[in-house]
Amino acid sequence: MASPLEHYGLIGDSETVALISRTGSLDWLCLPRIDSDACFAKLLGNDNHGYWTIRPATDVHSVTQRYRPDTLILETEVRCDGGRIRLIDFMPLCATAEHDIIRIVEGVDGAVPIHADLKARFGYGKTIPWIRCNAHRALLTSGPDALALSSPVPLRPDYEGARVEADFVVRAGERLPFTLSFYPSHEQHLGHDVDAEKELAATEAFWRGWVGNCRYHGPYRDAVVRSLITLKALTHAPTGGIVAAPTTSLPEELGGVRNWDYRYCWLRDSTLTLDALMIGGYQEEARAWIDWLVRATAGAPAEAQIMYGVAGEHRLTEIELPWLPGYEGSTPVRIGNGAYDQFQLDIYGETLNTLYEARVNGVEHALDWDRVIVLVDFVEKNWQRPDEGIWEIRGQSHLHFTHSKLMAWVAVDRGVKFIERFGKGAPSKVERRLFRWRALREEIRADILARAFNPRIRAFAQSYGSDALDASVLLIPHMGFLPADDPRMLSTVAAIEKGLTSDGFVYRYATETGVDGLAGHEATFLICSFWLVDNLAMAGRLDDAEALFDRLLSVRNDLGLLAEEYHPGLQRQIGNFPQAFSHVGIIDSAFRLEAKRAGRTRSFPAAMADAVA
Repeated sequence: MASPLEHYGLIGDSETVALISRTGSLDWLCLPRIDSDACFAKLLGNDNHGYWTIRPATDVHSVTQRYRPDTLILETEVRCDGGRIRLIDFMPLCATAEHDIIRIVEGVDGAVPIHADLKARFGYGKTIPWIRCNAHRALLTSGPDALALSSPVPLRPDYEGARVEADFVVRAGERLPFTLSFYPSHEQHLGHDVDAEKELAATEAFWRGWVGNCRYHGPYRDAVVRSLITLKALTHAPTGGIVAAPTTSLPEELGGVRNWDYRYCWLRDSTLTLDALMIGGYQEEARAWIDWLVRATAGAPAEAQIMYGVAGEHRLTEIELPWLPGYEGSTPVRIGNGAYDQFQLDIYGETLNTLYEARVNGVEHALDWDRVIVLVDFVEKNWQRPDEGIWEIRGQSHLHFTHSKLMAWVAVDRGVKFIERFGKGAPSKVERRLFRWRALREEIRADILARAFNPRIRAFAQSYGSDALDASVLLIPHMGFLPADDPRMLSTVAAIEKGLTSDGFVYRYATETGVDGLAGHEATFLICSFWLVDNLAMAGRLDDAEALFDRLLSVRNDLGLLAEEYHPGLQRQIGNFPQAFSHVGIIDSAFRLEAKRAGRTRSFPAAMADAVA
């Protein structure tokens, strides 16, 4: 059985990641890309679905985990009968078609017997590999994929169990490196000798150098740095795409059916992800993300999707994997995401907002006026259509969601601002649209104010004519539509605090209404809780904002990682892990709180500053 999410750490090489538990078990790894088939899938099943464990073969007394400061190098220290060991796990930054996972077993005190057990199962835990093994090397092949394990101690193949084992003793002062390398099976593996200590030093130097660019030096620096490193780990370096999470089907309700594949790139994440990277000081990553966005969304606006693959792939067909029993019995396990072909109006606002914010903040990109025109023109013709909304409703779809209308307004507003700030020398067809788009912006604004604010609940409702609350309306001040201290926003925040929280943490919406068409419920949504922190801070309730922010930080695991959701009753993180959006929330709220407390104006998104100045 998999460990609790809080017991996992993340390592990665800029193209994929692995999750390793406190017990020394590598339980999730997709190769060669973060959205490829998993070759270790115990996270969604059990030992039969693949793992790689290195652990003391004796009674354990205590386990502590940490990252080496300012790196993605995971260290697990174990006190046990016989002494103390340290397990150092990392992945060198990928530079070839091969991917390496390096695990160094270090003896700290005494002499400790160790058992190593590698049981690869390709195809998400379904396919047993062909194993060839000699004294210190094992090759595991399955169709197009292969793994090579290099060991400093003799290996013992278990052909019947289709795994490779080793038993040895590590003594104080010894460091024994194990390397697992992935390579295409049609290419001859010529040894690929890895100098583990050299790669460790290079990996540490890379991450420390990268973190050195961080602009944040306030009281939450450790949390901000860990979140920035996590976002970097979820970035596919060759393309610039950033996935929402590196996992699939980790449930929003333990034992429930709300299990989705998050190993894709959502457009709606782009606005806050870009903001987090830019305010953090990482323009190179922001520029790569913009380039990905421009390529992925190329084509007719009517065919734009809410999400894409890491290289901009369009088809993300959703299927179920019946041989996997799911995390803590949560089925079905799904790969692909059927929401990719939904109509969601908000993506046009998010795309234009991202392009605008990047240009204002000095992240240069090719400004294609035709792209701006076709996107805003599409919104002009379609903003009154219902859609599935930000939460990808699969039940009572096609409502007029408030957040969707807000983002339609954002699309037109950013189109206007593009012309006003960068329109010098633009084609005449651009300038001719300025008057029309200004009028359209006011029309959408008036429509939202008249139909989205519900006086019965004294809040902006989930959708037009609804009495339901929805945390997505907390983005109204972020987008520059209204200031946070507007009376309508103040009463909306009060309504959400009263009717859409548990122990202070915020739900996305009330699942009891049945609006999403799914059985069961879900836990509080962490990014929504950070949006509440921001609203409290922007409205002048700084003490309340900091108190909630500190509570949110307190539910991170020992390594500073957050999943998608938190269950206050169970006091557990649930949902896909770690979640980019949750870490974006940490970064943005930390900058905002530090600036507010210091009496400075945070470097808000430019469009927001234009609106509330």
